[in-house]
Amino acid sequence: MPLSALVQESILSLEAPEDIKKQALHNLELWLTHEEFKEYRPQIEYLISEKKWAGLLDRFSQILPFGTGGRRGPVGVGPNRMNLWTLGASVQGHCEYLKHQFPDLKKIHVALAYDVRCFMDKRKQYNPNLPNPALNLSSKELAAYAARVYAANGIYTYTLPLTSNHYIATPELSFSIRLLKAQGGLNISASHNPPDDNGGKFYDERGGQPVPPNDQIMADLVDLVQDIHTMPWEEAVKKNFIQFISEEPHKEYISLCCAQRLIPSPKKDEPFKVVFSPLHGVGSMTSMEILQKEGFNVIPVPEQMSPDGQFPNVTKTPNPEIPECLDRAEVVAKAHNAHLLLATDPDADRLGAMIPDDQGGWRYVNGNEIAAISTCFKLEMMAQNKKLSPKAIVVKTEVTTGMISRIAKHFNVQVLDDLLVGFKYVSEVLWQLESTGKYSHVTGAPSDFVIASEESHGILSTDQIRDKDAGAAALLFAEWALYLFRNNTTTLKYLNQLFERFGYYRNVGLPIALPGVEGKALMTTMLNNLRNNPPKTIGGMEVTSVTDFLDTNGKLGPIKSKTDAASRNVLVYRCGEFAKIALRPSGTEPKAKIYLEVCTAPRASGMSDEQWQAECMKVNELMKKAGADFFAQALKTIGMTPADLKS
Repeated sequence: MPLSALVQESILSLEAPEDIKKQALHNLELWLTHEEFKEYRPQIEYLISEKKWAGLLDRFSQILPFGTGGRRGPVGVGPNRMNLWTLGASVQGHCEYLKHQFPDLKKIHVALAYDVRCFMDKRKQYNPNLPNPALNLSSKELAAYAARVYAANGIYTYTLPLTSNHYIATPELSFSIRLLKAQGGLNISASHNPPDDNGGKFYDERGGQPVPPNDQIMADLVDLVQDIHTMPWEEAVKKNFIQFISEEPHKEYISLCCAQRLIPSPKKDEPFKVVFSPLHGVGSMTSMEILQKEGFNVIPVPEQMSPDGQFPNVTKTPNPEIPECLDRAEVVAKAHNAHLLLATDPDADRLGAMIPDDQGGWRYVNGNEIAAISTCFKLEMMAQNKKLSPKAIVVKTEVTTGMISRIAKHFNVQVLDDLLVGFKYVSEVLWQLESTGKYSHVTGAPSDFVIASEESHGILSTDQIRDKDAGAAALLFAEWALYLFRNNTTTLKYLNQLFERFGYYRNVGLPIALPGVEGKALMTTMLNNLRNNPPKTIGGMEVTSVTDFLDTNGKLGPIKSKTDAASRNVLVYRCGEFAKIALRPSGTEPKAKIYLEVCTAPRASGMSDEQWQAECMKVNELMKKAGADFFAQALKTIGMTPADLKS
């Protein structure tokens, strides 16, 4: 049906750029008239009848952006939502990309994984009494649809049987791609996003996500998709295009993670206890299984063990970056007098932790602290076992704690400490070491790799996986706590000593959210203004150097693609040796993140406890001051103040 005058006038009257409103009207009419969208029509007509004009504009203003690794966002009706059509278009484009990359290969294989999600419309945006093809759409169903698209394009897939109650975690998929010698992978997951979200993330033959310019080639091919080809499931199975994964890759993944052990496994009579929660995700099938296989006494958090994409017993969101989501696990840890608390996000690639404090409570361990502890402990154990050489390589992103650089220097090992955000760049480091024997100033082989980390709770401790992995990370962290237990010391004492040895570091992330359809344009303006007129001081500290990752004369060289430019849109301001402020916008949302770091020098010998505490307090105060000042300076470049965001 053609759009009525009321619909057109109402959409056009909204406060938004004209081109966005016209695109929304075009897409809306397409979805109301084309046969392939007929199942969505009742809900679209309902939204029109309810005069949900702003919601319609949002749903139809664009096709859900295909980022550097895939699409992710709210499930629902319209091209700017995750549904069978937006996933199908992504997969169809991926098929074209695979044929472009492997033109002479007769049989192209893709490994599929999916998480626990199922769209239940928790936000109550749709009419429950009308047909809705998005309602109850699960990750498993989306993966099955993807397999049908691959099959119709002559591409073979490895996936779990529809009857399976098992799930494949993100790091396990990365490992399986390499083990099965597949040419790519797809994970249906929204990681730690809210329950109503979902997504599809694509992997290359190396087990990582494509990096520029390959990700741009794939995104361009996705944008060109006109028709989505599908083959019936039964036919695809009969023709062997869909091949079911055996238990072997899972066993191999678990064995690989267990092989990363650094100390003897717990004895049966050792009273050491670890509380664990998968936050209703798949971590019980990876991290928990690994810990139990290694002999740890693992106490599960009962109400969070079932795989459930609605995350019913999780406070706020199932993301270990959010301390509140560990509240139920903390109750269990206190009840059992445990020695460590671990949790994984829904797709089990991020690790969260808490440790006992000195007052009978529990202390949250943030991502930067997890990274520093894991790095230092692994290097210590390797040195103790005489397995550490100067060729050893430690990796971190630019916005991850600088303590890791000091730790690497202390152990006299190589360090890459300025990678762009995203573990695909860690994967690229390992690939370059594998194929050329060097990356930037670092030389060696993948076997020289020790550990990589990012501030958002991502750890990788084996070169056989090419994405962050909470499986081996959980074992590493549990071994750290067990080692301290055996040596009659505590995890909190170790962390405090880490600060004393390498400096007290405070790392804080501050989001800048600019709502509305014009928010992304404002964000671009903000970055450009800060790029052209960098601040002279931040929080009273003189800015001593500015690094613009978009600078083609810098170490990253010429821009490789639009996706490369988006990833490199990062500004870093250093204020001497002890403070750093970075700003990085989101590639798909109207928001950015400020990464603040302030630190001390290592504690000097002879410094009293009072003097040391005073130094640490100065850092805390300076952090607050610098954060507030830079936040205000950034907004000022677009004519706004922090008060504008609160109103």
